[in-house]
Formats: sequence, C-alpha cells, structure tokens
Amino acid sequence: MESLRIKSLFSSLVLFVLVSCPTLSSAASLGINYGQLGDNLPQPTDVIPLINSIGATKAKLYDANPQILSAFANTGIEFMVAIGNNLLSSLSDPQQALTWVKSNVQTYLPATKITGIMVGNEVLTLNNAEWSNNLVPAMKSVYAALVSLGLDKSINVTTAHSLDIMESTYPPSAGAFKQDYKVYMQAILSFHVQTGSPFYINMYPFFAYKSSPSEIDINYVLFEPNNGFVDPTTKLVYDNMLFAQIDAVYSAITLLGYKGVSICESETGWPSKGDADEVGATLDNAAKYNSNLIKMVAENKVTPLGSDLDIYIFALFNEDMKPGPTSERNFGLFQPDKMPVYSVRLTDGITVSSSAVKRYNSLILLFFCIASIAIL
Repeated sequence: MESLRIKSLFSSLVLFVLVSCPTLSSAASLGINYGQLGDNLPQPTDVIPLINSIGATKAKLYDANPQILSAFANTGIEFMVAIGNNLLSSLSDPQQALTWVKSNVQTYLPATKITGIMVGNEVLTLNNAEWSNNLVPAMKSVYAALVSLGLDKSINVTTAHSLDIMESTYPPSAGAFKQDYKVYMQAILSFHVQTGSPFYINMYPFFAYKSSPSEIDINYVLFEPNNGFVDPTTKLVYDNMLFAQIDAVYSAITLLGYKGVSICESETGWPSKGDADEVGATLDNAAKYNSNLIKMVAENKVTPLGSDLDIYIFALFNEDMKPGPTSERNFGLFQPDKMPVYSVRLTDGITVSSSAVKRYNSLILLFFCIASIAIL
C-alpha cells in the first residue's frame, strides 16, 4: 500500500511539473542562438530547461561544441551546427569535409537531433576573397559528405548572410542584392534549389532604428501598434520592419529567378543595454521586441508575401567576452546565472520571468528528490 501511495504521488508530481513548466509548445519554428563567448556561462545540462522555458524547439551553435551536443542527447531539441569561416578553404576538399561531418555530426546521431550545418557566417560581407570563393565549394563538399553517409534527407546545408548583402530593402518589392554579390548569390541560390535547403539571413531592425531614430517609428520596429505603410507596387501593408526586410529579401531572390526558396531568420533580437549613442537599447524595448516576436511565431503569422516565420532569436545569454559596443554583450534573454534579463511574455497569460524560472528550477529539484525516494 505504501508503495502504491508513493507511485501515485510520483505520477501526480510528474503531471504537476509538466503543466507548470512555462513552455510554448505551439512555437514549432522558434529557435535560439546559443553563443559561447562568455567566461561565466552555465553547464550545457543546465541550459536545457531554459531553452524549453521560452518555447524554443531549435538551437543554433557557432561551432560543433562536443560538450553541448552530448549534453542535449535525447532532449528532442534540434541543433544547427556551424563551420567557421577559417575552415572554408580546407573543407572545400571532399575528403576533409567527409572527415569533419563524421567527427562533428555523425558521431552524435541519432541521440542528438542535428538537422542542419551552417557553412560559414556572413562570409560575403567580410571582404575576404578566399573565404567568398571557397564558400559554395565547401557547401557542396559538406553536402556530398552527407549524401555519402545517407544523412542528406535529414540534415540540410546552408550559410548565414548579413543583411548588408542587400542593395535596397525599401519598399520590399524593390529588394535587390548588391551587384558585387550577385555572382555568389546565384551560385548559392542554385545550391539551395538543388538541395532543398533554406536561405538564412541575419536581420536586426535595432540597427536600422539606431542609425535613424528620428525617422523611424519605434513602434514599427517593436511590433507595436502603428500606421505602417503600403508598398506602392504590391499594395501590401507592412506594420513592422522585420516583415518588410524578409519580403525585401524574397523580392531580391525572385529577381534573380529563384522564386520559391524559403527564407529563415538565422539571427534577430534586441539589446537590453547599450552605450550612450545606442538609441533604443533598453530593457523595455528588448522585452517588447522578443515577446511580440515569440507571440507572432506561436500564432503562425506570415509576412505579407507569405513567408513563414522561421526564427532564431539572438541570443540565449549575455556574453561578456564579445567585442564591440555594450549592446553586443547584452542581446541575451538570460544572464549567465540563468536568471532572465527581463520578463518575456510568451502568450497572453504566460510570462517567463526570474521568479517563474526559480519556481521551475525548484519544481525540477523537488521532482528528482521524490523520484529518488520512489526508486528506493
């Protein structure tokens, strides 16, 4: 009888933990950038509940960190691993690409759910001819390695671009790539068509607002109510900058003859702190931007041209070793001590705040304590 009571208590606690976790199961296309440029970040196993707490189902790394990939085994969280720009030349060689994929991807499958390989980051806008010339060859070699291992159907190969590849983004219908990048873009888009992989681009309305705060309505960049504008060509209405940027990229892709390639936002976010000249970098604005963004993803919103929101928020943590202005170290949703930087409204009535995460961590601790008693 005592054993039955313990089992009953154990089952009830399991249910209580599951319904109490501040998750957002409907946000199937929400991801988070998991950067590691900090000397005080928590252990990967401690990060799992944080990612779950914001409703993210995907995480993107800037390498293929073995500790992280091992820690997330059997969690169901999808991972995008990355190949550094400095490796593009060597991985253009098919044999070296095969070796890299075996060591950094195949080793962790199927326990860790790796679904993508990001070959380089913002390569074209870094003005490094060697990297630019080796980008597509490296992508092709990595894809060939996946094919040879029978992994090409479950793992895509792509690269992330800076929005600086664009010559124009306004209005969205006039979106076009810079002339200097068109040859590269044609080869990259052809690769996406051939392999069925998406086009990834980093988009930060914050930077546009920071450069022209007197000309841009803050509500327009924060997804708050505003008058928006009508694209004179398509007659479509845009009430936020991110949607306009996405559709501008879609127009640029279509202009080159590759209509139908899906677009993913590999980075977007808002800093909670900045230097004196970084207008708009505040806790309140960061909370509004990310809360509204998460809510739109959960509601399956699409852009006026019909692009889905496949979003990776930047970033999981404030990273104290990042160079540059103060804002660069303050894009995180969480502090290194695992406490939220600010309250994030997931949906109406659901908020992830410092107190919510503390309660969640306490529930997990209580859960394992009683689980241990039940086992004994």
